[in-house]
Amino acid sequence: MELSSSGVLVARCILGACSLPLVFTYPLIRRFTCWPQAYLGLTINLGALLGWAAIKESLDYAIILPLYTASICWTLVYGTIYAHQDKEDDLKVGVKSTALRFGDMTKYWISAFAAACIGSLALSGYNADIAWPYYLFLTTAAAQLAWQISIVDLSNRSDCNRKFVSNKWFGASVFAGILFGLLVS
Repeated sequence: MELSSSGVLVARCILGACSLPLVFTYPLIRRFTCWPQAYLGLTINLGALLGWAAIKESLDYAIILPLYTASICWTLVYGTIYAHQDKEDDLKVGVKSTALRFGDMTKYWISAFAAACIGSLALSGYNADIAWPYYLFLTTAAAQLAWQISIVDLSNRSDCNRKFVSNKWFGASVFAGILFGLLVS
């Protein structure tokens, strides 16, 4: 949906204002829900919507909603792996997390979120008419997620941290796919 420049400014302000309650309440959310990683995803990934509106001066929902969904799902993957480092401490202090919620089923849950992430990124790329290199790099990104999920030792803090940090390669692969996909287009 194309907007006038004043409409874009209004949309950016509304999106930015919508993020404020999420940002302010995030530190407390772990006391109330076992899904703080989802809340984190909703909060930090609003930047994708704001960035799109700022650069493209439009709100193309067919592109940004799958992108936002993918970003939230990715946050659930890496956030849950990260949360497994703290699960013993979380139990002691009485806070909640997806690591505690998913327990022994964590790898199944984060595999589903990883699949939803990749599928949503593919849909967003398709709707944005990004060329074939995007999908080549997206395959690399999917392999990185599959690798980390399949071999992470969720009972080993240092291994969880290494897999969490390895997500930089996922992000780099998606970025490279967007870059080269747009250069070829």
